[in-house]
Amino acid sequence: MKNMRKFGLQKPSQAITKIGFIALQANKHLFPLLFVLLMGMVASAQEDTLVPLPIKATKDTITAPLLTTNILNDSTGIDAVENDTLPKKKSYLLDKIAYKAKDYVRISQKEQKIYLYDEAEIKYQDTELKAGIIVLDYIKNEVYAGRMYNPADSTYSQLPYFKQGDQEVIPDSIRFNFDTEKALIFNSRTEQQPTLGALGSDAMKVLAQVTKKENDSVYFLKDGKLTTSKDTIDPDYYIRVRKAKFVPGKKIIAGFSNMYIVDVPTPIALPFAYFPLTTGRTAGLIFPTFGNDPQRGYFIQNGGYYFPISEYVDFSILGDFFTNGSYGFRAQSIYAKRYRFRGNINFRFENLITSQKGFSDFSRNTLYNLQISHTQDPKANPNSRFSASVNLGSSNYYRESANQVNLANTQNNNLSSSISYSKTFPSYPSVNVSITATHNQNTNTEAINLTLPTVQASMERIFPFAKRDGIKKGIIQNINLQYNLRAENRLTTTDSLFFTPKMFDNAKVGARHTIPVSTNFKVAKYFSVSLGANYEDVWTLETFERGLDPDDPDSNREVVLDTINGFDRYNRYGLNASIGTTLYGTWNFGEDKKIQAIRHVMRPSIGWGYTPSFDQFYDTYTNLDGEEVLYSRFEGTLNGAPSLGKSNSVSFSLQNTLEAKVRDKDSTATEPKKISLLSNLNFSTSYNFEADSLKLSPISFNGGTRILNEKMSINFTGSLDPYAIDNTGRRINTFNINSGGGLFRLTRAGLNVSYQLNSETFKKKEKGDADDGPDSNDYYRASSGGRADDLFGEGFDTGIDRGFDDRRKDDDDEEVPIYNSKLPWDLRLAYATTYNNSNRQGEITNNSLMFSGNLELTPKWSLGFSSGYDFKNKGFTLTQFRFARNLGSFDLRFNWVPFGRNERWDFFIGISSSILQDVKWEQRSQRRLGRR
Repeated sequence: MKNMRKFGLQKPSQAITKIGFIALQANKHLFPLLFVLLMGMVASAQEDTLVPLPIKATKDTITAPLLTTNILNDSTGIDAVENDTLPKKKSYLLDKIAYKAKDYVRISQKEQKIYLYDEAEIKYQDTELKAGIIVLDYIKNEVYAGRMYNPADSTYSQLPYFKQGDQEVIPDSIRFNFDTEKALIFNSRTEQQPTLGALGSDAMKVLAQVTKKENDSVYFLKDGKLTTSKDTIDPDYYIRVRKAKFVPGKKIIAGFSNMYIVDVPTPIALPFAYFPLTTGRTAGLIFPTFGNDPQRGYFIQNGGYYFPISEYVDFSILGDFFTNGSYGFRAQSIYAKRYRFRGNINFRFENLITSQKGFSDFSRNTLYNLQISHTQDPKANPNSRFSASVNLGSSNYYRESANQVNLANTQNNNLSSSISYSKTFPSYPSVNVSITATHNQNTNTEAINLTLPTVQASMERIFPFAKRDGIKKGIIQNINLQYNLRAENRLTTTDSLFFTPKMFDNAKVGARHTIPVSTNFKVAKYFSVSLGANYEDVWTLETFERGLDPDDPDSNREVVLDTINGFDRYNRYGLNASIGTTLYGTWNFGEDKKIQAIRHVMRPSIGWGYTPSFDQFYDTYTNLDGEEVLYSRFEGTLNGAPSLGKSNSVSFSLQNTLEAKVRDKDSTATEPKKISLLSNLNFSTSYNFEADSLKLSPISFNGGTRILNEKMSINFTGSLDPYAIDNTGRRINTFNINSGGGLFRLTRAGLNVSYQLNSETFKKKEKGDADDGPDSNDYYRASSGGRADDLFGEGFDTGIDRGFDDRRKDDDDEEVPIYNSKLPWDLRLAYATTYNNSNRQGEITNNSLMFSGNLELTPKWSLGFSSGYDFKNKGFTLTQFRFARNLGSFDLRFNWVPFGRNERWDFFIGISSSILQDVKWEQRSQRRLGRR
C-alpha cells in the first residue's frame, strides 16, 4: 500500500506503467528478471556496448486505475485507490460536548486530551458527568473522572456523579466511551425505586467495587452490596453478591448471596438470588409467618401469593395451616379506576379444630367473614350511583379467630351492611329511585335483621300555584306537594339460620305511599308558620285474623292466629301546623374584660297535629271469658296497624346555643375570639288533648359542647317524666310532684365524654398551625370493621408500618431532635355511662372508661398502650401494651395482651423496606382457649 501511494505521487497523471505495476505483483519471476536487467545495464556501462536481451515482448494484462482525486489537496491523506477494502471510520459524536471547571481547563495538543480540575462538568446529550477531576480524550472519545484528594486531612471529595437518562451512579472513578456508551465504574453507588414513590429507606441501593456498563439496560457487577439502608458508606446491613447482572428498573440476578449485619456475615445465604426492581405491581409470593400454638401445634400463617390481574384489579390470597388440621384462608381483591370507581373485597374463612379427634374436648368450629366496599366517583355518572359497604359473617368470628390481625375487632358487637343503587330521572318533575339491601347483626345475641330489598321512590317537590323559576311569596304560591314510596321485604333470623331456606320463614312484605302537602309563610315578620297535611296508603301481602279455634273442646280452646295471604290495604291521614321564631340575647361585659360578651340563641317552636281514629280497620272476637276483644287484621304486618284512638296534640321544642366573645391572646388581633360554650341544648315534649290519661309526654333533652380548645367533647341525653308510678312500676295519671316527689322524675340519662391531648396541646400555637390529622393507620382500622382509633388496641399486621410512620423521612440521627425532658406523647380518653330509673331502680347500666396513649422515649423508641375499666362489672377490658424500636433499616415490635380471654404476645423484627419485607423473624403466641 505504501508503494502504491509512492508511485501515485510520482506520476499522478500516468495511465499505464508496466514496469511499475509489474513490480507490485506477487510474481515468482519478479526478482530473477530484475537481476538480469541489472546485470545487463552494468555490462553495457562497462563495455559501452548495447547488448539486446532475448525477451519476447508481451502485452501486460494488468491495467492501472484512473486517479480521479487530487491527493495533494486532501489534507487527511485518505488513500485515493477506488477499490480500497478497508471501511471508513464513522464519527459517533452526534452532538457537541459541553465542559467547564472551576479551577482550570487545560487542552494538551500533544496528548490530544482535555484536563478539567475542581468542580468539573461534562454534558453530552442525555449524559451528565460531574467530578473533581475529568480527563477527556477527544481522539478516542473517552472520558475519565475521579475524585479529589485532600492531603491536609487525607480525605476525598467531589466524588464523580454520572447520570444517563434516568439512571444515576456515584462512583469513586469512572471510564466512559461516548461512541460505544460502555463504561467501567469503580466503587459505584446507585439507588433504585422499585415502587412508585419509594424514597429514602424504601429504595434499593446497589453498591459494587467494579461495574461494567454493557449498554443502557445491562450492567455487570463484581463484589456488590444490596441494601435499603440510608447510609450507603457504612450500611447497618447489606446482602453481599459476588457476581450479578443488573438491569436498572427491572431486576438483579445474582449468584451466591448472603446477608451481612454490621459487616458480620450471617447464616442467611442463597446459592442464587433474584431481586425484582420493576416499578408498579408484580406477581409474587407473600412470605408466611411461622410459629407454635399450644392448642393446635405448629403453624404457618399469612403466607400466599399476589396476582396483579390488570391495571385496575389485583388479587391476593393468604393461607393459615396448623399441624392439628386447622386451617384458614383470606382472599382479597382491590380494584380502582380513576374518575369511575374504587373498592375492595375481602373474604376470610377459618376451620378451627380444638384438641384431637377421639378426645372428649374435641370440637370443630367454622368461621367466616365477608367485607365489601365500593364507592363510585360522583363524576362518573351524576344521575346514577352504586355503593356498597358490607361486613357480615359468623357472630363469633373476631372473638374466636386464630389470626392476630383481628385482635382490635374482638370488642365489636355489631356488624352492618348496606348495598344501594340509585337512579335520578332529571326531567321535570324529577324522580329519584333507589334499591337498597341492608343487614344488621348483633354478635352478642346473634340476631340478624335484613331488608332484601328496600325500594324507595320520591318525586321532586312541585309548586302548582307558582311559576317554576319565579320567587314564591305568600301562602298560596308556597303550597307544594311530593310523592314518596317505600317498599320493603324485611327478614328476621339468627346466625345459625343465616343463608338457609328457614331465614325466609318470618319475612314481612309491605309498601307505604305518602303524599305530603305543605305551605309556609311569615307572620308579623319574625314568625315562620307552616301548615300541612299528610296522606298515607299502606299495602301488605298478608294479614292476620284472631279468634277461638272452633275445632278444639271448650276447655282447651285458645286464641289462634290465622294468616290470610293476599293483597290488602288501609289508609290514614292527618293535619299539622307549626310556628317558630329565633330569639337572640346578648350580655355585654365590656371590651376591657376577658369575656367581652355572651350570646344566647333560642329557637322555640310550637306544633299541632291531628289524626282521626281509624276504627273501620278494627274487628272484634269473643274470648273464653265472653269479653269482646278489639283487634286489627293489620297488627303484626310490616307497617303495623292504623291508630285506633283519635290524636289531637300540641308539641313544644326549644333549641339553644350559647357562645362567648373573649379577648384574643394575640395582641395584634383586631377582633375578639368566638368560642362555643354550648353547641346545643334541646328540649321537646307534647300534650295530647284526646288522651284519657297521661296526656303530657315525658320531656326529652339532649345537648353537647366542646371545651379545652375543642379537645374535649361532652354529649348528654335524658328524659324527664312528669307522672308518678305505682308499686308495680306502671305510670299513673298523677303528677310526680303531687305524690311527694319532684316536679319531674329522671327516668333515663346518658353521658359520653371524650378527650384527646398530646405534648403539643398546652403549647402556644402560631397562626396557621393546623391540628394533628388522623393517625396513618386510622383507615386500616376502620376498613377492617373496627374503630378509627386505638382504644380497642391494634391488630398485629406486619404489612403495615407502626410506630414510626411519620418519622421515616428523619431516619438520620442528625435530623432528629434530641428530646431531653420533653417527650412526644398523646393520650385518648373515652368515658360512657347510662342511667335507668324508669321503675325507681336507680340503676347504672353502663359505666366504663376507655383510654389509650403513645409515648416516644427517644426518637427511635415508641411505647403504646390501650385499655379500659368497666366500673359496673369491676374489670378491665382488652388491655394491650405495644413497644416499637426503629433500628435504622430494621423495625422491632412487641405487642402484649397480659390477661383476659385474648391473652397473647407477638414479637417481630424485620427489614422495614417493602422491597425486603419478607426478611424477618416473628414469634407469637396464640389466644388461650377457654379463658373468659
